Amino acid sequence: MSARSETPWPSLTGARPARLLSLDFLRGLTIAFMILVNNNGDEVHAYWPLKHAAWNGFTPTDLVFPTFLFLVGISTVFSTASRLAQGASRQSLLMHVARRAVILYLLGLVVNSFPFFNLHTMRFYGVLPRIAICYLVVASLYLVSPGWRSKVALVVGALATYWVLMRFVPVPGYGVPTHQIPLLDRDANLTAWLDRQIFSASHLYEHTRDPEGLLSTIPALGTALLGLLTGIWLRTQRALSEKITGIAVAGLSGVLLGGVWNAWFPINKKLWTSSFVLFAGGLSLLLLALSLFLVDYPEKRSGKGQAGWLKPFFIFGTNAIAAYVFSELLAAAISSIPVHPGVNLQQAIFHAIQGIIPNVAFASLIYSVGFVAVCWLFVAVLYRRKIFIKI
Repeated sequence: MSARSETPWPSLTGARPARLLSLDFLRGLTIAFMILVNNNGDEVHAYWPLKHAAWNGFTPTDLVFPTFLFLVGISTVFSTASRLAQGASRQSLLMHVARRAVILYLLGLVVNSFPFFNLHTMRFYGVLPRIAICYLVVASLYLVSPGWRSKVALVVGALATYWVLMRFVPVPGYGVPTHQIPLLDRDANLTAWLDRQIFSASHLYEHTRDPEGLLSTIPALGTALLGLLTGIWLRTQRALSEKITGIAVAGLSGVLLGGVWNAWFPINKKLWTSSFVLFAGGLSLLLLALSLFLVDYPEKRSGKGQAGWLKPFFIFGTNAIAAYVFSELLAAAISSIPVHPGVNLQQAIFHAIQGIIPNVAFASLIYSVGFVAVCWLFVAVLYRRKIFIKI
């Protein structure tokens, strides 16, 4: 569908959009929780909400990455409008999108490989590479055709296509799902099989599969597109209360639809199943509605800012990628520094905490909170110096 039959392009060239503090708050909350769950002191004995579901199922940790990707979609709409308001052309914006995607992908390789950069074990998938690919596709689509109808069609198409591929296409060497093999078998699924054809085991996060593999990028694009659609909705002229209500209704619908589809296509973060996209996307929408109500709606209602108590998360949110990269590099660094034979610095710090707090799960949480605090201090210094790292 052409841009002319949807929302006309001139609608994107209006005044620079006002900044929604709720987006920075939710982004900061998401990145803080991402750092927390990525750095458990003890992965095995950490509290269950701070660990990913082992396979099918859902935990609060499984919401982190899709929410961040969802926010990337929203930010794409606002950043595009802001740059257009400053006089940028579509061609220059397309070049900016491509350049930013390449930088994000390369940063992902650095994060995955630090500090040894061994080509034999380098992981080419990952969090930042997936963000880079989804951002490149979604932002380019939005620049070419900014209307919402085609994006809805693309979400439906992406989720339906992935379900058909995972449910009906035979997995070479294994058979047809639900007939010769179970649906979403850990290794005998099309996503894992395809990744093994592209990379050897040493390049895959779980050796026989990768949670950010190639085929599961299709539904991940659906997550980013849900964010893009939400950003388009937020840029309309409707009252903020109406926007919040619409987002909340969409969120409840996503949770219900994802829960229903779970019976036939299980919710699975590691495979980024279509039901997972709807369920996690619905929860992300509900979190956004709550953030808008708590942060931006009081300002509209009373004319007074309500952001003071949000500042720690706001600081994280204004330098989210920098915070994530710093956290990953720090974790890799302290895990590679030997302290005693067979014990690295990360383990030594955790053992010291456990010497004070015998409960392993609680000690693991204390370590995680301390790690988040160190990362916050890093971005707080950037914030105080008015350094906002934009890619």
